[in-house]
This record gives sequence, structure tokens and C-alpha cells, in this order.
Amino acid sequence: MLLSPRPSPTEPEPPAAAAMDRAGLLAGLRARIARLDPGLETGRATLPLSPELDAYLPWGGLPLAGLHEVLAAEPGAGMGFAALLLARAQAALPGRSILWIADEPDAYPPGLATLGLSAAGLILVRAPRPADALWAAEEGLRCPAIAAALVMNVTPDLTAARRLQLAAETGGGIGLLLRGEDEAPGPTAALTRWRLAARPSEGGSAHQIGDPAWEIALLRARGGRPGAWAGEWDALRGELRVMGAAPPNKRALGA
Repeated sequence: MLLSPRPSPTEPEPPAAAAMDRAGLLAGLRARIARLDPGLETGRATLPLSPELDAYLPWGGLPLAGLHEVLAAEPGAGMGFAALLLARAQAALPGRSILWIADEPDAYPPGLATLGLSAAGLILVRAPRPADALWAAEEGLRCPAIAAALVMNVTPDLTAARRLQLAAETGGGIGLLLRGEDEAPGPTAALTRWRLAARPSEGGSAHQIGDPAWEIALLRARGGRPGAWAGEWDALRGELRVMGAAPPNKRALGA
């Protein structure tokens, strides 16, 4: 399904939409209460990544109802990792849809399926302007029928990022910002910021492409600590294998 965001005039909400809004409001209130009491952070609903990565995150996994950033060291490096996160959100929130927002959305279902992401419920949104992309993401994240919204190649300012974070708290899904790496990525309202670089797969050969493999750096986690690892997707087991620490990354450790 391919959509283009077009704001519509304000109309009275039907009873079903009002009920969804009430459910989203309750989810947002629960998330805000958790933010006001840091002691409740550990009870926040999360997406498991791997034991090694989860141990570095103060929530014990990647928190739902939040905004996250993925910086790609080279084109395509972060796509597989972002798809993995979308798949985890899809599994954690069954029945909800995934928004894939870009100026020219180009998703390859067979490739996504190897990372556990089903094309069922995947909605492609064409947003030629950054303002369109951010509007579509914010509206989508507020809706409790959306498990995740991926926004590609858009860098929101702090105000827009805070709006996305609040929208995710309301709807209960996750927002993902996927963009190229900057020398100075600047401040962010996201709960986590990751950096992904491609690395050779251990299972690859001259005649066969192995599973996706990355150097994974956690640049920032609210209330957590940075870290760096080497990881690989194991398609056979359907899990992310973290095989050991990646070489020290000065940018990651100093973020």
C-alpha cells in the first residue's frame, strides 16, 4: 500500500476513532508517568535485541513508546538493522501496521522477510518534503494501530523530535529515524542513538552472500552508557548474534 500524506479538514470523529483516541491517550499517560518516576523506567515495555545489547540499555531492551535514531556510516548500512527493529515491533504489537516513510519509499519484501519483517501490514508513504514526512510520522505514531514508523533521510530539529517522542508515547509504538552519519549529529530528543557500519559476514564466501553483519555502536541511551560491538543476523535462528566487542570507536565512546 502506497500513500501520500494529505492533511484533511477537521471533521467530527466517528465513535470508533474516538475509542482509539482514548486508548492512545491512556498509553501516553502511562508512558508519561513512567518518565516522571525514573524508578518505573525498568518496567517499561521493551523490544529484546540481544543479551549483550540489552544489558547496556537501562530498560533491559529497546523501549517501546519512544523515538530512536539510526545513523548509517555508509548508504544501506543501517537499513537491515532498522528492518530488524521494525520486525521486533511488529512481533511485539501483533495486528498493528508499519509505516515506511520516504521521499521515494522502496521496500524489498523478500529481503525484509529474511530479517523477520512481514510485508503484511507494511504501508509505504511517499513524502517528498521533510515536513510531509514528519507530519505523517507524527500522525501515525499517535495512532494505536501503528506499531512503528520509519522515517528515512530526515533530520528533525529538537522541537519536531520532541513531538515525535510524545506521539510515540501516545500511540505506544516506536519511531525510527534512519539517516546518514554526520560528523556532528548534534543533540537529540530520541531515547537512543545508534551508528551502524557494514562488516563482512562470517558466513559469506566468493560465491555466496552471508547474512547481514554490522559494527554496532550505541552512541547514546537516555540514562545508559555507550558501547560498541560486532554483530550478525542469523537468519536460520531468527536472532541477532553479538560476537564480541568491535574495535574502539572514539566517536561512540565520546558521544
